[in-house]
Amino acid sequence: MKSAKINYLNFEIDKLTRSIENAFTGDSFSTDITNLSRPDLRDITKRNGWLFDWKGEFNKSDREVYKLTIQGNPTIIQGLISLRAETDHVYMPLIESAPFNRGSKKIYLGVPGNMVAYACKFSFQKGFEGFVAFHSKTKLISHYIKTLGAYHFGGHLMIIDTYPAQALINRYFK
Repeated sequence: MKSAKINYLNFEIDKLTRSIENAFTGDSFSTDITNLSRPDLRDITKRNGWLFDWKGEFNKSDREVYKLTIQGNPTIIQGLISLRAETDHVYMPLIESAPFNRGSKKIYLGVPGNMVAYACKFSFQKGFEGFVAFHSKTKLISHYIKTLGAYHFGGHLMIIDTYPAQALINRYFK
């Protein structure tokens, strides 16, 4: 039996905002998180600056892929997240900010935090009390402990439990 490839995530929580925030003006924008659709995949390619194979992720039957957009502007994707419901928690195989939301010249702050908050909300909706797990690159373990309230379970496995999950949800969702 072939074991599933583990992605060691290296997203950075640039700022915990209440939605997403323009990095230059400080203006805040409300967001929507909806299912990624097949037509959305046309522009989500490595050629367009995306780092991961989102078409492959989208086609996996055991997970759901969601897109983060600004309310009223559903065609410009700010970030993507893949979620898989396990027996007692939600696992986050992939998360990625849009190419224009990475690096020192990013347009919006708060994109990764918004998507992780959604993963926590999804976990509560599934009856898992907010528990979210993901694998981290070693250099970011302490960053996730500090910014997300996650704890290091061992190896590269990170867990967000009920209380920090609820705090993230309260911050991003009314």
